Amino acid sequence: QVQLVESGGGLVQAGGSLRLSCAVSGRTFSMHAMGWFRQAPGKEREFIAGIRASGLSRVYADSVKGRFTISRDDAKNTVYLQMNSLKPEDTAVYYCAQDASYYSSRYDSEKDYDYWGLGTQVTVSS
Repeated sequence: QVQLVESGGGLVQAGGSLRLSCAVSGRTFSMHAMGWFRQAPGKEREFIAGIRASGLSRVYADSVKGRFTISRDDAKNTVYLQMNSLKPEDTAVYYCAQDASYYSSRYDSEKDYDYWGLGTQVTVSS
């Protein structure tokens, strides 16, 4: 059974930083793209960052480009999201996701992902 478990969320002041982690168990990790999404109250879930199986290619939403960094540690079956210069509009539940395909080159859309975590709350105060 596949499990994705996010951690690292919390309350932070504007301008601060957080690092989210997502540990994957129950299936292979290194051969699959990983992504981070978020959903704010009253809004649809949106893609914010993705990383290919190789780890050499990443993609970001314009809203977080230059502030957030996605990375992966295949030895730990974990993907990370380093979030700097946080803004109140970054407040949301953050989800990680895994693509079931092997070495896919498509990893920047919700439809590219098959397995999801339950999310972790990030709240940024002004």
